Amino acid sequence: MNGFASTLALVFDFDDTLTPDSTTALLERHGVNTRKFWKKDTKALIAQGYDPALAYLKLLLNNIGPGRPLGALTNADLRAFGATLTLYPGLPDLLSDLRASVKKVKNIEIEFFVISGGLREIIQGHRFIRREFSGVYGCELAGDEESGVLKFEINKGLAPSRTRRNPYLVNRDVPQSKRRVPFKNLIYVGDGLTDIPCFSLVKYFGGTTFGGFNPGDEGKAKRALVEFLIPSRVISMHAPKYGRKDDLGALIRAAVATQCSRIKLERQETEGKSR
Repeated sequence: MNGFASTLALVFDFDDTLTPDSTTALLERHGVNTRKFWKKDTKALIAQGYDPALAYLKLLLNNIGPGRPLGALTNADLRAFGATLTLYPGLPDLLSDLRASVKKVKNIEIEFFVISGGLREIIQGHRFIRREFSGVYGCELAGDEESGVLKFEINKGLAPSRTRRNPYLVNRDVPQSKRRVPFKNLIYVGDGLTDIPCFSLVKYFGGTTFGGFNPGDEGKAKRALVEFLIPSRVISMHAPKYGRKDDLGALIRAAVATQCSRIKLERQETEGKSR
């Protein structure tokens, strides 16, 4: 066996996966009619040909400025708002349990990431996320510009500091054998239509996918069935609760333990062939 550690990556969406929708909460705090924002205005821009992420970012910018609902909103304001968010239950114990589980097997590490179509500064504003997660990827506002960090940076092993200097690094082809975190070592947890590309890609290349949804919302329950379970984009879907006795929390713990066993077995098989 070589001396290099195998790395597992647990990747979460943010809004409605780790916390209730943060952009909606920001808008509501400033008195914006969120139903109109999402159901009418955003959909109108998408109908004109806007990418959904750029559509909502444009509308967000339209609400910033003197006399507008969001006022002189800054990234510092977004971080301060992010600090007030409440995460879904069980997340701190989940991360500590997974670290402990991985330590039982020599030379395996686990890292945690957030990939979101929401605002990166809001996510980074939460102390727990900032302290416990290796990277946060999301949409950013700078002055009067709007941009989103591309989604597959984690899989190519690129640190946020590198892609911020050169965003085109993400487009470089990296063979599977040279990826720091191979697809089969990825576990992705998301909740919505914007997660479908990640679900599909991770699952296609051997990773593990789970979905979260609010069982009390009839519309989201139907979408979970039609968009995710029937097409087999995820293994299963559950309420976004991460405690040891919660369905999703228990399944993620089991998935990481299974990944560790797989890696250990693969190493033993490799050692056996090399003798």
